[in-house]
Amino acid sequence: MTSPSITVPRTTPQWSARQWGTLFVLCAALFLDALDVSMVGVALPSIGVDLHLSTSSLQWVVSGYILGYGGLLLLGGRAADLLGRRRVFLIALGIFAVASLLGGLVDSGSLLIATRFVKGLSAAFTAPAGLSIITTSFAEGPIRNRALTIYSSCGATGFSMGLVLSGFLTEAGWRWTMLLPAPVAVIALIAGLRLIPKAPREKREGRGYDLPGAVTGTGAMLLLVFTVVSAGSAGWASARTLGSFAGVAALLAAFVVVENRSAHPLIRLGVLRSSEQVRANIGAATFFGSYVAFQFLVTQYLQNVLGYSAMQTALAFLPAGSLVAILSTRMGPIVDRFGTLRVIAFGFTALVIGYVLFLRINLHPNYATVILPSMLLLGAAFATAFPSLNIQATNGVRDHEQGMVSGLLNTSFQVGGAIFLAVVTAVVTSGSGAHAASKQAVLDSYRPGLWVVTGIGAAGLLITMSGLLRRRQASYGTLLATSEDAQAQAHTDRTATDSSEQVGARD
Repeated sequence: MTSPSITVPRTTPQWSARQWGTLFVLCAALFLDALDVSMVGVALPSIGVDLHLSTSSLQWVVSGYILGYGGLLLLGGRAADLLGRRRVFLIALGIFAVASLLGGLVDSGSLLIATRFVKGLSAAFTAPAGLSIITTSFAEGPIRNRALTIYSSCGATGFSMGLVLSGFLTEAGWRWTMLLPAPVAVIALIAGLRLIPKAPREKREGRGYDLPGAVTGTGAMLLLVFTVVSAGSAGWASARTLGSFAGVAALLAAFVVVENRSAHPLIRLGVLRSSEQVRANIGAATFFGSYVAFQFLVTQYLQNVLGYSAMQTALAFLPAGSLVAILSTRMGPIVDRFGTLRVIAFGFTALVIGYVLFLRINLHPNYATVILPSMLLLGAAFATAFPSLNIQATNGVRDHEQGMVSGLLNTSFQVGGAIFLAVVTAVVTSGSGAHAASKQAVLDSYRPGLWVVTGIGAAGLLITMSGLLRRRQASYGTLLATSEDAQAQAHTDRTATDSSEQVGARD
């Protein structure tokens, strides 16, 4: 089944009411996916007290969602290509709504973690299906860029506003943070049934299911995310962790072998020969991974060191979320003018400067001069880089592979978040002051983690800048070759003219 077909003029950005409605449904689903990643953070202490969960068990309320989301994105992206993007999107959205409702009603920690895993699993299918519906329905160029910036801005806003909403909802009760997505998902599902066009039937010649690739690829991602998020409690050098990493390596090796031999691979490995694809996915992992770790540290700092309440923590993040909501929808024309790499480089630059400025924190910071500048820079970074990464990863890709590259990009976002959060957490907890009663000691234990976060962001910036440099060198080489060709042609023309004049003179 092909993707829904939305006829959009290439020369004008004007869309019909149904086209706007379709985009609204897709944006609502992505907003909910991103919201669920970040919204539970502030509510965790209340959940632990109410359900009598230990710290290690409480970690899985967050990690369960990441495990389902990051582990199954590759399968979700390919399923959208093969089974129909509209069908996969709507079924997964319905499952998300049910899991959200159950998550707000359960009275057991194990059941809560299970519902979180199911929500992450459903998001692993809605995210790539929704992105590929857009990329196969809107013409590549300014029209698609505008749609993608609106779509990506909803994801960025959902993630950045998650802590804000969680702070307000937790004041009324942590269950509201679980229940809120349920009615929104139901509304989006009903609207999607009416607004997302059904795809025409088509023959599926030459398209099949790569079951061995699905098993090895999904198994590798699930085991990788599980190993990373559990390494903190099991120990990074423990036999369990090392054995799990060895298992990941074996599954990935088997996956590569299977994909190279499969007639219908889950991921066509040739896609990764594109430097644009590689930079987009590494950029996604470093950008989102550094910010997830930064947000975790900032939340702990505000509450454990400065004594902020859930509401005050939410308000501290509000400027970043507000700036994302305001700026990100206006990125389409900017990307059209400057190109994705330049805009991504700007986003990474703002991100790194924001991290560096936050290193000035102390026990009694002035919010307006110490914390607020970082929040504003991070908001600008998300608003610019997040949509541009989505555009760069999906440009120039054939329609029948849009789900695949969408799943790959979202996997980079989520796995990057899981890995770098685990690394930064390990750095912080290994500090001598991590468990000390002194607030200064706790603050000192956070600083190495903030430096690691800054280094991750800087690595993403350098990779992006290398792409800009390579493109500039290629452009210079083309210009030089063109200039040499022009000079050679001019020399040929002059020689021909001189010969003609000499012949005329002899005559």
